[in-house]
Amino acid sequence: MMERFPDIEVYLAQATLDDVNAWLAEVLSAPPLSPAGKGKWKTRGQHQGDSVPVLLVDNAADGFASLWFDSNQTPWHTDQECAQHAAEALQVEVRCSLGGWHPGDDPDRFWQVLPSGQERAIEWPDSGR
Repeated sequence: MMERFPDIEVYLAQATLDDVNAWLAEVLSAPPLSPAGKGKWKTRGQHQGDSVPVLLVDNAADGFASLWFDSNQTPWHTDQECAQHAAEALQVEVRCSLGGWHPGDDPDRFWQVLPSGQERAIEWPDSGR
């Protein structure tokens, strides 16, 4: 059995709040995201009886929104599984870490999933913005 990540974070390109809300309602029975500060929205979903806090941060990285599931009890074991599901469901490009992060790993290497299903490792340096 695949080890579960302690939390899940993916980066969404140009996903609308309505589309993200519809997807979260489908996968986590989550109510719509509500404002949680400037450029931030939160909600709380459920998966197999466990509560799953969700935070969306607009423009977290170069035009991508960060979608963070603060739980290891999600429908996905890894960020990559979530990215694949999100790209297909939302029909947007999704990026995530290549795996669990360890000291010495290249912080600019990410996994890119396109709506077409195409996937690859990419360089995604932090622009500092």
